[in-house]
Amino acid sequence: MSDPLLIPCPHCNGLNRIPAARLGDAPRCGRCKAELLPAAPIELTQSNFAGQLKGELPLLVDVWAAWCGPCQAFAPTFALAASQLQGRCRLGKLDSEGNPQLAGQLGIRSIPSLLLFKGGVEVARQSGALPLPQLLSWLRQQGI
Repeated sequence: MSDPLLIPCPHCNGLNRIPAARLGDAPRCGRCKAELLPAAPIELTQSNFAGQLKGELPLLVDVWAAWCGPCQAFAPTFALAASQLQGRCRLGKLDSEGNPQLAGQLGIRSIPSLLLFKGGVEVARQSGALPLPQLLSWLRQQGI
């Protein structure tokens, strides 16, 4: 039997213990019953960001803004990556305009920016939008 992983719920931030072997079984939150590993990016905000960092699966964050053309162009690629990485890496989107304090705390200087967190710690950062093959290659280089 595999060791369980802590997975925060993208809806209520509740921590759930899920056996690694069951990550592909569409696990649900024990508290609110929401899907724990959706095939789409989750919305990150000032209020849920710290809770989402508590997960044991890596978290890839796309920092964006509505007025940013490259951010808008990258959104479909990021959504496709979320579906391809489901169960291996969680993906979230952080609106820098709606969460300026958090964007400042993260040291965001340009958008789009990709931040990869493992164990609650930022381990890699990439500025600018990437085509899907390059995004997946960059994540492989980071051990995803």
